[in-house]
Amino acid sequence: MTSNSNDTIETKRTALVVGASGITGSALVDRLTEDGWEVLALSRSAASTEKVRGIVADLRDPESLKAALASENPTHVFFTAWQRQATEAENIAVNGAMVRDLLAALAHAPVQHAALVTGLKHYLGPFEAYAAGEMPDTPFREESERLDTPNFYYAQEDELFAAAARQRFTWSVHRSHTVIGHAVGNAMNMGLTIAVQAALTKHLGVPFVFPGSEAQWNGLTDMTDAGVLAEQMVWASTGPAGRNEAFNIVDGDIFRWRWMWPRLAEMLGVPAGQVVGFEGEARPLEVQMKQLEQHWPAVVAEHDLVESDISRLASWWHTDADLGREMEVVTDMGKSRDAGFLSFRRTDQAFAELFERYRADRLIP
Repeated sequence: MTSNSNDTIETKRTALVVGASGITGSALVDRLTEDGWEVLALSRSAASTEKVRGIVADLRDPESLKAALASENPTHVFFTAWQRQATEAENIAVNGAMVRDLLAALAHAPVQHAALVTGLKHYLGPFEAYAAGEMPDTPFREESERLDTPNFYYAQEDELFAAAARQRFTWSVHRSHTVIGHAVGNAMNMGLTIAVQAALTKHLGVPFVFPGSEAQWNGLTDMTDAGVLAEQMVWASTGPAGRNEAFNIVDGDIFRWRWMWPRLAEMLGVPAGQVVGFEGEARPLEVQMKQLEQHWPAVVAEHDLVESDISRLASWWHTDADLGREMEVVTDMGKSRDAGFLSFRRTDQAFAELFERYRADRLIP
C-alpha cells in the first residue's frame, strides 16, 4: 500500500483537477499535461482528450463522487471549483461540503497533497458584506487574522485542514485576485466580460465606459493570470516550501485602471473617442449593458462568431463587484517569493494574449 506521505517518491504523478473546465482549472490542465503528468479532469460534463481523462461527477452529490472516484488513485488534488448561492450561509454549506465530500471520496487514494484556490474575499469579506467593516490594511498579507464574518473560503479551508489531518496529506491554499484566463460559461470572467462590452459598444458607436468606482480608477491594484496561478499551485504541490502553507498569488505588477482601461480599449479596437473613464459615480455594467446586450446576436452575425448566448460570455455582476470596490486593493507576494516562487507576468500582456485566444476561438471580433 502506498503511503500518503509527501516523502514518498512517485514515479508517476497523477493529478485530479476539480473544476477542470473553469478558468483556473483549464490553465492547470494545460500546465500539468505540458509537464508530463497523468491528468484526471472532474466536472459535471467532463470529456476525455488524448492527454486528459474526464471524470463525470456532481460535486454536490457525495454518492456520485464516491462512485466516480472509487477506482481512481490520484497523488495530487487541485480544487478550483465553487458554486455561487443566494446567501453566504448557503455558500458556506454548499462549498464547504463540496471540498469535504470530494476529499472523503478519496480516502482510499494515495493522495500526497491537495491544493485549494480561494481569493481575496479572504481579506475583503463575502459578497453580501463585501469590503464592509474592518479589514486588514493593504497590501494584504497571508498572516492577517480571519475577519469576524462568515465566509465560505474559511469553511473550505477548514474542510481541507481536517481532511489533511485525517488522511495524512499536505495542503496549500492559493489566494488569487481577479483571475485572467481562458474559459467559456464561467461565472467570474472579467477578461471576456470586458471584451464583450467593447464589442457591443464599438458595434453601436456608444461610449466604452469604465464601470467602477473612483477608488478603483485612481488607486493601485493588481490581478492574477491563470497561468501564474497554475504555476504556483504545481510548485506548492511538489516541493517542501509549499507544504501546509497559504499563499497570495498575483502577477507581480501593479497598475491603475485609469492607465489600463484605454489600453484594453486599444487592444479591443475601440476608437479612442469612445473611451470614457470614471466621471462622478460608478456606472455598473449590469445597468449599462441592460439595453445593449440585446444587440449581441447582430455582433455575432456580423463577425461570424460562434456563441450567440451572451450569458455564457459576460458576467456583468462579477466585474461590477471587482471594479466597484471603494478601496485600493494591493496584494503582497513576499511570502511565496521568499519561499522560492518567482514567476511574474505583466497584466496588460496577459489581457492582450487572452483577447487573441478568444479571437482565435471566434468568441469576440
